[in-house]
Amino acid sequence: MKKSLLVFLLSGFLCFVLNAQEDYNKWSLELNGGFNKPMAPLSPGFLSPTLNLGHVGLGARYMFNEKFGLMGDAGFGRFREARGNSPEFVTDYARFSAQAVLNFGRIFKFESFSENIGLLFHAGPGIGWFTNDDRPTLDFDRDYLYHISSGLTGQVKLSERIALMGDISVHFNGRQRYTFDGRNFILPPLAEDGDDRLAHTTGTWWTGTIGLAYYLGKANTHADWYIPGEKYATKEELATQMGEIRNMLKDSDGDGVPDYLDQEPNTPAGARVDALGRTLDSDGDGIPDHLDKCPFAPGPASNDGCPLEEVEEIDYFKKAINEGYLNVYFAFDSSKPLSYSTSAVNFIANFLKRNPGVKLQVKGYADEIGPEDYNIKLSERRAKSVVELLVAAGIEQSRISHKGYGEDTSVDKSSADARQLARRVSFEVD
Repeated sequence: MKKSLLVFLLSGFLCFVLNAQEDYNKWSLELNGGFNKPMAPLSPGFLSPTLNLGHVGLGARYMFNEKFGLMGDAGFGRFREARGNSPEFVTDYARFSAQAVLNFGRIFKFESFSENIGLLFHAGPGIGWFTNDDRPTLDFDRDYLYHISSGLTGQVKLSERIALMGDISVHFNGRQRYTFDGRNFILPPLAEDGDDRLAHTTGTWWTGTIGLAYYLGKANTHADWYIPGEKYATKEELATQMGEIRNMLKDSDGDGVPDYLDQEPNTPAGARVDALGRTLDSDGDGIPDHLDKCPFAPGPASNDGCPLEEVEEIDYFKKAINEGYLNVYFAFDSSKPLSYSTSAVNFIANFLKRNPGVKLQVKGYADEIGPEDYNIKLSERRAKSVVELLVAAGIEQSRISHKGYGEDTSVDKSSADARQLARRVSFEVD
């Protein structure tokens, strides 16, 4: 038992250290396409469709950590009229921006309900231009402008390298000389030749896109999906902790219960103890079982713990097991009985041999850790393993029935000691 627990703890610490040392990727390349919608300004009588298919975007993003990063992106597209409801117009555009990125998925701990859904917020300034062949003639070919963009990007993790991205962004143009349709100069009256006045009217337009992000780097995951754990232990801290574990696993009195669980660390050799290392007195006569010649029939010390009057042994045996004095205990997620508790099997086997008319029920239980259907099967395996011990001791299989009852909910599942008492096999005689 102690060796298995030590191997388990060592494996856990090793995995913890290795996982903590892994970094995350920081770069991603993104490509998307979708719709645009110019809101205002438009010339009187000109309308744009609610969703105009005609936008392509690409970008590169760098995350400083799992919550904050920067993105450079570019967008290209074309505004058109709402056909049938507006005069025709075609305006091409290009925009370039540098934006800050906040990973709401990590900030608001989306991992509490899903590790494969994310949300990014982005905002920042940029520059760009519009071109339209139908606008009034001025002394420049393009309508250059600056803008501020912001938006939300939903994410669905498809793999460690690829994520599906859906984005909605709004763009505010800070310097726009022409309407989106290109037919009118925003600052009336119309400019004359050589007039390069700057119109500071705000133009507002939207884009809605869907695309893919490809993550670059050698690490197993990207910052978008990285969930930081606790700081990994240093070599010195690990050595100290391992020393403490070894001390905890000591069994000073040799009763099969490690010192950190043993509430009686000086139990005499050969004493029968419970899961907490306490000496058992099954019949409650004040004489511990290992000194009591009749451990299930109360009697005075002057008679070695045996009753002065002749009493039917079976009555005391039924009382002992039906009140839970005889149990076989198991380690977590194990169907192999703990060595210190197998003496209960020997007591029962000897009794059944002396009373051939008695039949026995073997009842398996588990604690409340883990799925309920799994614990049913685990308790069944535990009961079956005890039946096999009784059969190996010479008891006929036909005299024994067994059943797994699953989780024992009568104990405090928040207490490790209580959960140990729940991991057991109990008995009942007819």
